[in-house]
Amino acid sequence: MLTTLALLLALPQAAAPCPATPAPLPAELRSWTRPTAVTAGADAARAMRIRPGETVRATLLPRSGVRFAFLPPKGAGHAGLFGITVERAGRYKIALGDRAWIDMIRDGAPLPSVAHGHGLACSGIAKLVEFDLRPGRYLVQITGSATRQITLLATPVATR
Repeated sequence: MLTTLALLLALPQAAAPCPATPAPLPAELRSWTRPTAVTAGADAARAMRIRPGETVRATLLPRSGVRFAFLPPKGAGHAGLFGITVERAGRYKIALGDRAWIDMIRDGAPLPSVAHGHGLACSGIAKLVEFDLRPGRYLVQITGSATRQITLLATPVATR
């Protein structure tokens, strides 16, 4: 009896089902449900330009076909480059629909993230990473995606 109870407690708990009508996303993530189809860039010069606050559903490339601005950790999967221009200094959030590595690059060097976590339950957001950015041009480098397509949003973090 105790062995059976111990085995039951050791089993992973199933995730709670999502409600028929999920909770609304915070204002900064509202465009998540309306992505635009794009293809990721293969190098910095051809990085797909994205605008802050606009969600994209990106077709990624095989890792071997991408010339990285910053050499990511070894690994397989799909990758791509995205260019973003920041007009106002502040904290920016990168949301991904699947698990992958995110590097924010400026002048050829990766920037440190200031926060990271999992997406909101039932939102379709798998990963959130935040960076403090100043005005200028940046490269968002996605690597290690198991899927060929990924949803991505770069947006200013709402101030409270």
